[in-house]
Amino acid sequence: MRSGARMTRPVEGSEAIDPDVDLHVPAQRAEPQGRVLAAVAAGGAVGASARYGVGLLWPAPPGAFPWGTFWVNVAGCASIGVLMVLISEGGRSAHPLVRPFVGVGVLGGFTTFSTYAVDFARLLDAGEAGTALAYAGLTVAGALGVVWAAARVTRRAVGGGGAPVRR
Repeated sequence: MRSGARMTRPVEGSEAIDPDVDLHVPAQRAEPQGRVLAAVAAGGAVGASARYGVGLLWPAPPGAFPWGTFWVNVAGCASIGVLMVLISEGGRSAHPLVRPFVGVGVLGGFTTFSTYAVDFARLLDAGEAGTALAYAGLTVAGALGVVWAAARVTRRAVGGGGAPVRR
């Protein structure tokens, strides 16, 4: 904690659904959160449907590397890197429902830790430990690398240079 910063206690019995809401500000605490939940739900339906479609178009045979899930997660992370730069850095602002709809809903529904975990377990059950470990490692490395690269490229493309804006 910074020197001079003061600790605040959360408001009893309430939790922010939207990270942009400061529950210590009475006007923000009173804002209805239903529209945020609706945006997340609608976006989640879009993202999960797209992920399901990829699974139908690119199924992984038993014991094979699950390329469909791998590329869904990598593409989703790249999109998250782009989105977060575009809506939260350099003084740019977006409609308050963009992040809940696109970031949490669409991209949260599109990317999939649960399918990643199931694919890993299926590979282990099929006796493909090497493929399972390669999948686990490549997915983490690919996702982290691409979110960083996408954010960096987006910052340069919009004139923000290569470093994140410090607030």
